Amino acid sequence: MKLNLCVLLAFLSALFSVRALAQQQEKMPDIYQQAEMEADRLQKLLDLEDWQTFYVDSTLKHDFPAMMAEYEEMKKAKIENTSMYVAVQDKWMEQIDATYRKIFTDEQWAVYLRQGAGKAQKAREKRRMKAEGKK
Repeated sequence: MKLNLCVLLAFLSALFSVRALAQQQEKMPDIYQQAEMEADRLQKLLDLEDWQTFYVDSTLKHDFPAMMAEYEEMKKAKIENTSMYVAVQDKWMEQIDATYRKIFTDEQWAVYLRQGAGKAQKAREKRRMKAEGKK
């Protein structure tokens, strides 16, 4: 009887764990949904034209998965140095910003920089200079 009760409790515990994990994954948007949400956010923030939103969305839907694929390759190679992961992220964010600069007007670019992208760019530059051994 006690054995049956223990097996039942273990089964229920496992069932609840799997269910909780499935619910958590449902709540967390996938990479394409994240790209769409960011494009929508930028459209509202910067008052983007439809064609600009399309290019932002396309850029993110290409670059986010490419960055994640690079992360996966590093993970498969068992690279544990976090600075290498940060360098990969910096590379892709620089590419995204370069593309945004081509898409946005000067006014939109200025707003984008004021909303935090300027600080992020400075932080990336600082990390790059540190990695190169410059001050």
